[in-house]
Amino acid sequence: MKKKIPGRALGEAVRQLFKKPATSAYPFSKAKLQPKFRGRIAFEQEKCIGCKMCVRVCPAKAIDIILSAEQPAAPAPVEGQAPVPAKKKFDCIMNLDRCIYCAQCVEVCPKKALLSTDDFELAQLDRKALRRHYK
Repeated sequence: MKKKIPGRALGEAVRQLFKKPATSAYPFSKAKLQPKFRGRIAFEQEKCIGCKMCVRVCPAKAIDIILSAEQPAAPAPVEGQAPVPAKKKFDCIMNLDRCIYCAQCVEVCPKKALLSTDDFELAQLDRKALRRHYK
């Protein structure tokens, strides 16, 4: 059996007073993020080609790519050439309440229209606020 030494806890308490804290003061100071941190997914409309690879690969079914209501006009036809169709614009509807932040959509996007941001403070009282319509 071990002998009980009185004051043993006092020695440990004094040693801990001079050590660096193991926790962070997060709400009061900015959190330090890792280089490959996966936060909220952002969408860049001008890069999107509407392939919907992100929709297919998302395990949580949190992404929907739709045709934008505002489409650009077709360029003026050039004499002697076939008419060039206008580039279609697409919108992204992201359901952040379903997203598991795996970033598979970011990895699979051929035009890099989706990217992972450092934004992680997404708590909301209203679930509708977590539905983002990127235009």
